Amino acid sequence: MSHPADLRRRWVALFFLFGLPGVVLSSWVTRTPAFRDAAGTDVLGMGLILLGLSIGSMAGILLSAHLTRRWGARRAVLASSTAILLGAALLALAGALALGVPAFLGLLCFGWGMGASEVGINTEGARLEVDTGKPLLSTLHAGFSIGTVLGAAVGFAMDAGGVPLGVHLGGVLLVLLAPAVLAVRALPARTGPTLEGGGSGARDRVDRRIVLIGVVVLGMAFGEGTANDWLPLVMVDGHGVDAAVGALAYLGFAAAMAAGRFAGPAAIMRFGRVAVLRACAVLAVTGLLLVVASPVPAFAVGAALIWGIGASVGFPIAISAAADGAADPERRVGQVVTTGYLAFLVGPPLLGTLGDVIGLRGAIVVVLVMVAVVVVVAGSVGAPRAGVRES
Repeated sequence: MSHPADLRRRWVALFFLFGLPGVVLSSWVTRTPAFRDAAGTDVLGMGLILLGLSIGSMAGILLSAHLTRRWGARRAVLASSTAILLGAALLALAGALALGVPAFLGLLCFGWGMGASEVGINTEGARLEVDTGKPLLSTLHAGFSIGTVLGAAVGFAMDAGGVPLGVHLGGVLLVLLAPAVLAVRALPARTGPTLEGGGSGARDRVDRRIVLIGVVVLGMAFGEGTANDWLPLVMVDGHGVDAAVGALAYLGFAAAMAAGRFAGPAAIMRFGRVAVLRACAVLAVTGLLLVVASPVPAFAVGAALIWGIGASVGFPIAISAAADGAADPERRVGQVVTTGYLAFLVGPPLLGTLGDVIGLRGAIVVVLVMVAVVVVVAGSVGAPRAGVRES
């Protein structure tokens, strides 16, 4: 049995590793206007540069399960974290030289690292749940939210202070380097499948069940990704508020998501995964409905908080469920994470195309329907795992 101090060390390490890409990504995103101006590029040029992130992310996530199964989580996370930091270094170089090519390569490398890390860190998070007897994945996923907020805050301060982009991103890299090494070293040095599984009968049962879990993660990830990409514009274009109010609505959504993820373990221990997921899906549907239908912009801003709480724990709950009783958890976690990534990367652009025809508020109805389906299929996450209480 693992010592409590070792379990705490593993949680801290995983929390940092979940937050690492959030810090780097938001540090870059907050300075994209400064980079665009320095590089003298236009919207099309920035779109081509940002394409590196999408290409890298999908390439990484498609390899993530294979790398974790072949190398073990620790070595896979080492490789992916190295790629994330290398991407940060290339972005710092791009900022210093004001050149688009190193920026594209940096985002490509960063995206690959972020995608390739997903199965390893989520599988280790699922193993930590088993070892502690507590549903901790939602708190680990909050690490990304916290990292994003920290990176954005520092980026805002650097931009306001006129700090050159290359200096800013180079400083971020130096600050993250040593903790990243320590975090990877804190992971157990095991190889191959990291969770115990049953025989072929259990495997067949989980294979049928994984389809419904995929529906869960598709709906919840689409709901989260839509807010990340479109919520400020929905408020500005759909409700006629100014940009500051749109930003406030998104800030409320992000804060509510982080709070929901920190509160997730206690709720799951008390009520079980199925009840918590179903309640959160209902909250998300309610928030989405109010954002779409509310005639009062202030109510729509408040509804973003409800939407954020509702969207908070669906993704980590689905990952925990995918790892239950699986003889090959890396493959199953990989399937769920890949589905989530598809929703994050493909869903919002498709929503934008639809919104161009019927308006963003009307397009949000599609997201509402997808999240409503989660209410129906929430029972798919309810298979208990030994050591994690379900009620």
